[in-house]
Amino acid sequence: MKNLKKQIAVKPAVHIVEKELLQPYNPVSINLIGAGGTGSQLLTALGRMNHALIALNHPGLMVTVFDDDRVDRANLGRQLFTTAELGLYKSVALVNRINRFFGTNWKAVTEKYDKDYCSLEKGVATMTISCVDTVNTRFEIAEILETYHRHMPNHRNRPVYWMDFGNSRDTGQVLIATVGAVKQPESKKYNPVGKLPLVTEEFKELLVSSEQADNTPSCSLAEALTRQDLFINSALANLGASLLWSLFREGMLFNRGFFLNLKEFRTQPLKVA
Repeated sequence: MKNLKKQIAVKPAVHIVEKELLQPYNPVSINLIGAGGTGSQLLTALGRMNHALIALNHPGLMVTVFDDDRVDRANLGRQLFTTAELGLYKSVALVNRINRFFGTNWKAVTEKYDKDYCSLEKGVATMTISCVDTVNTRFEIAEILETYHRHMPNHRNRPVYWMDFGNSRDTGQVLIATVGAVKQPESKKYNPVGKLPLVTEEFKELLVSSEQADNTPSCSLAEALTRQDLFINSALANLGASLLWSLFREGMLFNRGFFLNLKEFRTQPLKVA
């Protein structure tokens, strides 16, 4: 009788979502940091998502938008603002619009989400979504979330997930990370992974290389379009929103993010491992 090598089936890696997001008693708290090109697009997607979740007997979302920037003419066209909103804070203009359209009671904060603003009394949310421009801001967000994780382990809105959006002219990436580890159930079918690495840990070099050398504000839409493609932000926002929707609806993640190359119309998923 021939000796047959036993082939060990490799169980697919999966992240089982924290149950408090799937069956909460209250709306899931989300901090959206940045209301510019990507953030303005993503907020609309969150409004639609909230409406759909409530229709499915989920309490929905409670979103707070952080941005201390005001609308100027260079934002018109590439970002979702009108001439009537020139001079207004971006966060206020967007949140007012979403609240009127969807009947929500979301909040706008006209300050930077940084260590000067955040404390153990404010700035904490179950999920943080960052749509920011600089590497330094991402590292500061990571430090804030890790501080919350250490000092507020039993807080109702303790940080659990961090979703980061980043892009250059026609490429970008979206990644979901856990703040600490999420307890996973045992599974015969899957290999549950409780810790998803922070973007600042895993892709530090990518973040540094993708940061634009000149982050000064553009004086016109034409100048802005030389730095970022017209549709890179909306493409990232829609794909990222789809990933977030699968988190809420399926309760598990096989992909923890993706890389997008809009010039080549190519997307590469980033698997949970």
